Amino acid sequence: MKSLPVLLLAYAAFSYAFPVDIEKKKEEENMKLFKEYVKNYYSSEKDGEPASKWKNNRLVVDKIKKVQQFMGLEVTGKLDSHTMNLIQKPRCGFPDLAEFSTFAGEPKWGKNILTYRILNYTPDLAPQDVDAAVKKAFEVWSSVTPLKFIRTYEGAADIMISFAIREHKDFIPFDGPGGTLAHAFAPGSTIGGDAHFDDEEDWTLKSEGINLFHVAVHEFGHSLGLFHSTHPDALMYPIYRKADLAVFPLHQDDINGIQYLYGKSSNPIENDTEFNWPGEPTGPKEPAVPNACNPELTLDAVTTFRGEILFFKDKYFWRKHPAIKQVEFNVISSFWSQLSSGIDAAYEITDKDETFLFKGNEFWSVKGDAVLPGYPKKIHALGLSNDIKKIDAALYFANKRKIYYFVDNKIWSYDERSQSMDKKPKLIKNEFPGINGKVDAAFQNKNYYYFFHGKKQFEFDPNAKKVTRVLKTNFWFSC
Repeated sequence: MKSLPVLLLAYAAFSYAFPVDIEKKKEEENMKLFKEYVKNYYSSEKDGEPASKWKNNRLVVDKIKKVQQFMGLEVTGKLDSHTMNLIQKPRCGFPDLAEFSTFAGEPKWGKNILTYRILNYTPDLAPQDVDAAVKKAFEVWSSVTPLKFIRTYEGAADIMISFAIREHKDFIPFDGPGGTLAHAFAPGSTIGGDAHFDDEEDWTLKSEGINLFHVAVHEFGHSLGLFHSTHPDALMYPIYRKADLAVFPLHQDDINGIQYLYGKSSNPIENDTEFNWPGEPTGPKEPAVPNACNPELTLDAVTTFRGEILFFKDKYFWRKHPAIKQVEFNVISSFWSQLSSGIDAAYEITDKDETFLFKGNEFWSVKGDAVLPGYPKKIHALGLSNDIKKIDAALYFANKRKIYYFVDNKIWSYDERSQSMDKKPKLIKNEFPGINGKVDAAFQNKNYYYFFHGKKQFEFDPNAKKVTRVLKTNFWFSC
């Protein structure tokens, strides 16, 4: 019986020590998490001693204050619950205090038309949903800047987009579900501008899981030259938050940052207006960005242009010099803002340095990227009958000073000298034997005419009055 008080005393001592040990272990775990966080996102190796060798308590407190200040938390210098909660949330892998030489200064692209390419897809979403999310993410930035983004399907693009897991050959491995969601590189050569997404995340287009669109907008901000924002409501804040699907995703802080780099859009969108996110119905489906090497490719119009050849498709065009293998891809509106919806027909009068572009029942005359005064004009001003709603193709004959307008299976001939149209059209097949039916586009190169119909083009010798070759529509591209 005498031993009972001793046992009770020992038990009491054990009971008292147990919670103290738990608290100490918890503090050690928190410090370990914090050191790993600073190592990943605050470039601690560059500030002096690496996090793994911290011994000075004042240094630890300074690091905690730095993180708290950047995150907009109360600056206590202690690993309180608010700090620990925030550093364990999913976030962007781009450091908050980056010191990489490739990001020095104010990195930005030296052009307003940028290309992007999607290298692969996540199994979490259908490819068309990934395409839509990426496209919409770029539109967020183009809506507040002069930037235009064009998708490519082969070769190198300014911004290469991929899904990967763990180590993926950029020396910044992903860490599995949670933690780092994605990272992107500032504008530059090789890997500059590229965006990588952790394929071990649960990617969605909803509020549940990780919203791909929301993360993509953030990462593309880095691809364009933005660093992380300290404003908790900014999209460029490093911590991932549940996406609000009812509002435009950019905060004014984001807009100020991107416009500082690239300037304002000519058609700005208000940042508090309702926004259509990917996956929501948005009206008629927009045509996909054309692929020059698609064997099914058809064209809307073709014309020479200051020694080059322009090939029009939907709201885009390819620009090629006959002696150069490389082809440049552009948005029509980036050259001629009035013609954003596409071109039906086109031709060039070389000695006047004028190119005529037709869309619907109107046409424009341009010199370079400038639209001449007095345009657009109605096509009926040329002398075409009132029942003609549009022109399919046009071709200029310099030696005869005549312009041929193709409508259905007929040709209307316009004499430039007398500035008059023939009273009656002629059949295409009679003027150009072997060219039957409708012509989609036409142009002259050297001594041959080229007529496009669907997936084919016909090389025509005007002297022999016959078709000499039948080629694929994309014959001019390096496919």
